[in-house]
Amino acid sequence: MNTPLTSGIDRIDLMQTFVRIVESGSLSAAAAQLNTSQPTVSRRLQSLEKMLGARLILRTTHAMKLTDDGERCYAQAKLLLERWASLEDQLHGAGDEPVGILRVRAPHAFGQDQLIGPLTRYLQQYPNLTVDWMLNDRTPDFLSEDIDCAIQVGNVADPSMVAVLLAEVPRIVIATPELLQQYPVTQVSELANLPWVALSTFYRNDVTLRHDADGRMESCTIAPRLATDSLYAVRKAVLSGLGAGIVSAWVVQEDLAQGHLQRVLPGWNALPLPVYLVYPYSSYYPARLRKFLAVMRSVMPDLAEMQAPGSQKYSGKS
Repeated sequence: MNTPLTSGIDRIDLMQTFVRIVESGSLSAAAAQLNTSQPTVSRRLQSLEKMLGARLILRTTHAMKLTDDGERCYAQAKLLLERWASLEDQLHGAGDEPVGILRVRAPHAFGQDQLIGPLTRYLQQYPNLTVDWMLNDRTPDFLSEDIDCAIQVGNVADPSMVAVLLAEVPRIVIATPELLQQYPVTQVSELANLPWVALSTFYRNDVTLRHDADGRMESCTIAPRLATDSLYAVRKAVLSGLGAGIVSAWVVQEDLAQGHLQRVLPGWNALPLPVYLVYPYSSYYPARLRKFLAVMRSVMPDLAEMQAPGSQKYSGKS
């Protein structure tokens, strides 16, 4: 029998709101993610605290801290909500049918070029699914930003994340034909003589290349005229003749074919970059995430200029 205190209150909604407050870091951030107002979030928190008979969060003007009861409530609420989502999916027959919203973070260049085709096919296959496709090159804070998964180029440093290796991105040294006429290069050490454009996310003051045939590695120091975190900006700057650069092979595929750019030292490549699908550990993963992982694993190695994990050679055009 409902008491006046609990009558009309959806306990699941209250716990979802509490978890969102904790993971987003504030009531206002939780309100934005839940598409509601801060006073509503505050009332839900107060209702949950009254229902449980315990103070869950200590708030000051500038900070928010979980009480010991709040810590225990958060851990149990996370587990309960995951089990509730699993039960709902099973009872609604949605265990294997992606529904709802999948929030994905992807790198700018990769996400607006290589992945739109597979993403479109994925959405066409599952009409009850919506994807928030957020393009940003930094690693997300999955909990506070309410991100389900991220496609990450480069190594994953956070051991608390699940990281599934999807493919590897070959990286090549490129320059304009005119620049290479001005600065002829026959060996790795001579790369230091070139003006450079650096992709600061992965290299800045030195480059290391590996030979395809025998695997030997050689390095040299460079002095970039321009350093940027944008792959597209590197491509544009190299095309303008500003300097040589190391880029993902797919981004200059057409430029090489049309003769606007040339490979520098064909047969020597920078080490490929791994591509991971990254997401937080959980006791339950909804179908929208499981199916997205399956799609990415199947299509990623076949995208333009990509290679399966562990491949030693890049066989693209020179």
